[in-house]
Amino acid sequence: METITLSPSLTTSSFGTSAAATVKRSSATCLSYTSHANLNVNHLAAFHKQSHLFTKSPTRPFVFTKTRANKSAHGIFLPHLVASLEQVEQTYIMVKPDGVQRGLVGEIISRFERKGFKLTGLKLFQCPKELAEEHCKDLKTKSFYPTLIDYITSGPVVCMVWEGVGVVASARKLIGSTNPLQAEPGTIRGDLAVQTGRNVVHGSDSPENGKRETGRFLFLVFKHIISEMISS
Repeated sequence: METITLSPSLTTSSFGTSAAATVKRSSATCLSYTSHANLNVNHLAAFHKQSHLFTKSPTRPFVFTKTRANKSAHGIFLPHLVASLEQVEQTYIMVKPDGVQRGLVGEIISRFERKGFKLTGLKLFQCPKELAEEHCKDLKTKSFYPTLIDYITSGPVVCMVWEGVGVVASARKLIGSTNPLQAEPGTIRGDLAVQTGRNVVHGSDSPENGKRETGRFLFLVFKHIISEMISS
C-alpha cells in the first residue's frame, strides 16, 4: 500500500486547517443524522396509524432502530405521501356506463392505486333515475341535462371512494379535462376517451362535493344492505 506523507508546510497551512474542519463538520453531520434517523414518524403517515401498509406484516410492525438506519425503510409506505393526518381527504369516483361497458374499470382503479391512494369503498350497481337526478342537480339548467340522465342510467356504473393526501385535486388531474380532446395525454380521459358525452369517469371537483357525494354513496350502500336484509 502506498503511503503519502504531507510536508510540514502543508500540515500547518490553511489547507490542513480546512481539512480538519471538514472532517469535524462531517462527524457532526453523521452524529446529527444518527440522532434524527431514530425519530418516530408514525404520526406523519398519510393514512391511519393502524394500517398494515406501514408494517412489514399485518401482525408485526416495522421497528425503526439505529441498526436499520443505513438500510432502506421498507416499513414506510409511499414516502412521497408523508403528511399529517389532518390533510387526508376523501373523493368520490364513478366509472360511467361506457367505462364499465368497455372494460376499463381495472385500468382506472390501477391508476389511482399506482398514484398511492387508498380504495375504501366500491359498488357496482344500476343507477336509478332519481339518484342520477340528485347527482347531476347542479346541471339541471343545462340543455344537455336530459341526455346526461339517460346516459348515466343506461347501464351499470362503478362507484368508489378513494382516500389520501390531496386526493380531490390529484384525482382531477388524473382524470383530465371534461372534453377528452382537450385532456392531456397520460390522463384517463386523454388516453381512453374522445367524446365529452362519453368521457368514462366522474370525480368530485372539490373537497366539499367529495364529502357530499361520498355521503350519498354510503347511504346507497346502507340502503342496499337493508333491502337485502328485508328480502331475505
